[in-house]
Amino acid sequence: MEGLHRVSEYKWEIPRTAKSGMRVPGTVFADEELIALADRDRALEQVANVAFLPGIVFRSLAMPDIHWGYGFPIGGVAAFGPDGVVSPGGVGFDISCGVRLVKTALSEDDVRPGLEGLLAAMASNVPRGLGTRGRIHTDESVLRKVFAGGAKAVLDMGYGRDGDVEHAERLGSYEGADPDKVSRRAYERGADQLGTLGSGNHFLEVQVVEEVLLEGAARDFGLFEGQVTVMIHSGSRGLGHQVCTDYLQVMDRVVKKAGLELPDRQLACAGLGSREADDYLAAMACACNYAVGNRQALMHWTRRSFEQHFSSPERALGMELLFDVSHNVARFETHDVEGRRTEVCVHRKGATASFPAGHPEVPEAYRGTGQPVIIPGDMGTHSYVLVGSSEAMAESFGSTCHGAGRTMSRSRARKTIRGSELRQRLASQGIVVMAGKDSLLAEEAPEAYKDVSRVVDVCEGAGLSRKVARLRPMGVLKG
Repeated sequence: MEGLHRVSEYKWEIPRTAKSGMRVPGTVFADEELIALADRDRALEQVANVAFLPGIVFRSLAMPDIHWGYGFPIGGVAAFGPDGVVSPGGVGFDISCGVRLVKTALSEDDVRPGLEGLLAAMASNVPRGLGTRGRIHTDESVLRKVFAGGAKAVLDMGYGRDGDVEHAERLGSYEGADPDKVSRRAYERGADQLGTLGSGNHFLEVQVVEEVLLEGAARDFGLFEGQVTVMIHSGSRGLGHQVCTDYLQVMDRVVKKAGLELPDRQLACAGLGSREADDYLAAMACACNYAVGNRQALMHWTRRSFEQHFSSPERALGMELLFDVSHNVARFETHDVEGRRTEVCVHRKGATASFPAGHPEVPEAYRGTGQPVIIPGDMGTHSYVLVGSSEAMAESFGSTCHGAGRTMSRSRARKTIRGSELRQRLASQGIVVMAGKDSLLAEEAPEAYKDVSRVVDVCEGAGLSRKVARLRPMGVLKG
């Protein structure tokens, strides 16, 4: 990328002069290896392209797991002031894709002997795979309740227990949702998919806390070495994809009518406060609530699986929600911009909020510690729990990475990696995998991703979040 230069050990700048029309500079948090991968992937060009959007403030930002995406890079963060825009490409197709981490009181010794049986119970209870319909019938009236209420609505349906929503971003419900702004086709695609895992990089993973790295925060989060946890990674399924598709078409017409010149039509957008922007944000909030509700239902089936396998109530097994966090979202937040407290629309696409202790958006249970940040790795490597930092508020609108980030396309992974051999290799490492087709398993091979430990080290080195605990995979359930 022309003009790219290093500002500090983990921070690089793309100057406004890199491309004529940039309104702000770009900043990428990376080390030498990760910046080279981003440059090779042409994702740095996307960072520069985002800087063309009207009303962008401060900088166009990218996390160390950056890679090429639709419009915005995955790992991209940008905030827009009152005269700015909202862009569906800055949220992505899998709206509110995210993770939730469930704690248990079990140790690895409790789980390891019967691990395959536990995974089999989970596979029996959790619908998974592309286009799969779930166990919860959701006619239009039910969908409207979930669109408006999120995890709370799913809890009211009997899937979970009191207290679950207190450990989720925004208490498991995004404001501003309007079910009337969701298309008929999106309703059709969302029908009966609530409580389903999906395919691709979505998973349920039984893990063990291998090492505590920040004792005070780990204690406040209820984590200890040797503890078994379950990570749930899923999103808004076909519904969110359709919402994005619908409003990209709307935004494309807005851009053409306004004569707005953009370096990439995938950055189609509408001005904040316009009818088109308001409609998208209302539909997006519905998809967010559906995604959080989906993970709430998945946690319910996970708890039932543990109950069946251990012949014990899930409460006795200590199955408490640590946190639920979304990766793909645009939302209004208040930040310091050029010395003034300003409400901005923050787009995080493949990025996680990383708010510090005392921040009003951190759930009360963690207000004195900071927001838990949950970073999944891949099937063969570690995942991490981190905690938000005050430095992130100044550097990245309170944002950090969301995972390892791909280095290899799914099609290339299928061509170069044999799923059956991957399954055997993981088994030799003590990792049991239950998945559908071996070709789909190959898409998510560890070598298709960056080194998550390197990515997390950069985030900590740049001050965006601090490592609390490292989690090792034991068993993985995929679509």
